[in-house]
Amino acid sequence: MRKVILVLSMVILMIVLFVFYGNFLYTQPGPLKESKNIVIKKGNISSVLTQLQKEHLLTQNTSSAFIFRFVVFISKKKGALRAAEFTFPEHISMRQIIGILRYAKPVQHELTVPEGLTSYQIASLINQAPFLEGKITPPEEGTVLPQTYSYSWGTSRLQLLKKMQKAMEKTVEQIWQNRNDTGVLTSSKDMVILASIVEKETAIKIERPMVARVFINRLKQGMKLQSDATIIYALTKGKGHLDRALNRQDWKLINPYNTYWSDFLPPTPICSPGIAALKAVAHPVEGNLLYFVANGTGGHSFSSSLVEHNRNIKLRKKN
Repeated sequence: MRKVILVLSMVILMIVLFVFYGNFLYTQPGPLKESKNIVIKKGNISSVLTQLQKEHLLTQNTSSAFIFRFVVFISKKKGALRAAEFTFPEHISMRQIIGILRYAKPVQHELTVPEGLTSYQIASLINQAPFLEGKITPPEEGTVLPQTYSYSWGTSRLQLLKKMQKAMEKTVEQIWQNRNDTGVLTSSKDMVILASIVEKETAIKIERPMVARVFINRLKQGMKLQSDATIIYALTKGKGHLDRALNRQDWKLINPYNTYWSDFLPPTPICSPGIAALKAVAHPVEGNLLYFVANGTGGHSFSSSLVEHNRNIKLRKKN
């Protein structure tokens, strides 16, 4: 009987020691010297444990490894350990590590798509962005909304592109539904096409509704838009910048994107316009504006007649 009691006492003592020591290893500050982001790759408990040890989040000894495996196993109903990129603070404990792997929000990265990029340039930007998977080809022109997007490690580039296109689709629909009907644009696609030209013609916010009015009035009167930006797109096919000035021969280029040659809007947008350009086309200023020319100081001079326009050209040359 005494032997049985002694054995039971030893077992209880060992259990108590195991619990206390295990809890110590589970809750004590870890060896990580400074906070850092770490990508936890997909795998079983052993591969995750090995990675945590290599990254110095856990000490490389048998006791810590056993406790880690034991805790993950007995608490598996609380959730699996996820593969993602997480931020781990300095001296993080094993308990905190497991909590992060189960519940923490993955690290978010950001990619900004500036206004006025072509689909070719946008595809290049996405393909060069880090922490994404796969490759994409240039989408349809004008289908991506320029803004900043967040994504996590392992997101597919195609998935991110679809997110950008969905944002554009939603934004265009909202702006189109709330537009001032000018009697010229027959579809939201026309609005995006004209907004892409406005986007390329001026970066000054206050000028965009004025540029939009010029083009809308020209379309109403059957005048050619005569936008240099459309010629550049025709020459480069949206794949880069034209490394020279336009010449008279360029203006005669027979191409549906050349609005010096064609009487209509280009067949597609020439870039992805931002929200400001879209709203400018949907809500242009009132008036009879038909011309604008760079004034030599970073902006443009607007006019309603050819006489005024020629006068503005002469003033620009004097400046």
